[in-house]
Amino acid sequence: METANLIDNTVQFVRDTLKNAEGGHDWWHIHRVWTNAKLIAQTEKANLLIVELAALLHDIADSKFHNGDEEIGPLTAGNYLQSVKVDADVIVHVQQIIRHMSFKSSFDKPSFHSPELAIVQDADRLDAIGAIGIARAFTYGGFKGREIYNPEIEPNLNMSKEEYKNSPAPSINHFYEKLLLLKDKMNTATGRKLAQQRHQFMEAYLQQFYLECKP
Repeated sequence: METANLIDNTVQFVRDTLKNAEGGHDWWHIHRVWTNAKLIAQTEKANLLIVELAALLHDIADSKFHNGDEEIGPLTAGNYLQSVKVDADVIVHVQQIIRHMSFKSSFDKPSFHSPELAIVQDADRLDAIGAIGIARAFTYGGFKGREIYNPEIEPNLNMSKEEYKNSPAPSINHFYEKLLLLKDKMNTATGRKLAQQRHQFMEAYLQQFYLECKP
């Protein structure tokens, strides 16, 4: 299958699969990550096909919507790519990116890295910060029935991976437990540049948030 047709088919597969997804992990999240990944790839040496496929398929079956199963995403992506006759080495690489790109994977000792992973990971992290990141944090918090803010519950900055995955903490805590940490975890020069302004926006938002919380 020609690359253009493969990407078009993958876009349609993702749109169909995620048509009823939670708003922070829907097709439009995928589209933004895909767009950012292509932008970052312009200044990096990487296999663009792998970058695009991984960006498009990275949340095809997110573990947090599948009882914490961290293999269902790579498996679903692999089954799709096999069905459209993608080369085995490409499939394995895409699966490895999906397996290792999430923030929760940073709790484990790194066991895989590639330029393509660095690009897609930065693109995904960019969508977790800034104005869109704020919207996504509260969308997911609402989906899970979490409080927006509770001053009696302090952020936990020393969580284990399991504590992070199962935390019921208010959405504001998520800024300190993840979102404000992402700027310094960017892999690429473009990712770092784009993250800076989004990080500053989140800091300004939090200042305004606490100002409005004062009695």
